[in-house]
Amino acid sequence: QLQLVESGGGLVQPGGSLRLSCAASGFTLDKYAIAWFRQAPGKEREGVSCISSTDGSTYYADSVKGRFTTSRDNAKNTVYLQMNSLKPEDTAVYYCAAESLTCSGVGYYYAMDYWGTGTLVTVSS
Repeated sequence: QLQLVESGGGLVQPGGSLRLSCAASGFTLDKYAIAWFRQAPGKEREGVSCISSTDGSTYYADSVKGRFTTSRDNAKNTVYLQMNSLKPEDTAVYYCAAESLTCSGVGYYYAMDYWGTGTLVTVSS
């Protein structure tokens, strides 16, 4: 069974950090670009970042640029999203998704082949 599983979410204070992981089972991530999306309560799904499989190029939404970093460890079949300087408006369920080879961009949800089930990030004091 082909699956993506996110982990690392939780409650963090404003200004804090979290690292999310996206692990694949049933397939290898090295031929897939991995995107992160988020959806806050009552809001539309929003693209956060993407990392290509071919050259490791990364792309970020303006709202997280300079604060979030995505990286990949193909040996561990895992992609990460390091989130620093977190703000209350970053509160959302975060999803990872996979598309073949290269990133279409940030937020191109219709291009994704596989989705994880999400992990909740809450930024609150």
